[in-house]
Amino acid sequence: MATKEAVAQLAALPERVAVVEIKVINIEEKIDDLKVDLKDMHDCLDQTRDLLADKLKEMAEESNSQHSELAEKIGDLEKIKNKYTMYMMVLLAFGAGTGWMGHLNLPLILKFVGL
Repeated sequence: MATKEAVAQLAALPERVAVVEIKVINIEEKIDDLKVDLKDMHDCLDQTRDLLADKLKEMAEESNSQHSELAEKIGDLEKIKNKYTMYMMVLLAFGAGTGWMGHLNLPLILKFVGL
């Protein structure tokens, strides 16, 4: 009885091997497709990284340019403020010394000047 089963299994063996071979071939084809897809994805990621790096560099240069421009404008405004503050201080000192500005509201003027 065991020999009949063994003979039957041996008879079916070439068919089963052929089925397994076909499955192996299909798996190999799928692996090849996955390799191609993985390479395509890797290339896409490389291009995206390069694009983002270029864009980030461009944005950093633009930001630095804007900061430099704003720093220059702020410096100019500070110079103007300091100049007019000095004028007001000299005027107030002269006016207080001569009594000429005695009738003006000195605290209001100081508040206006920022002192």
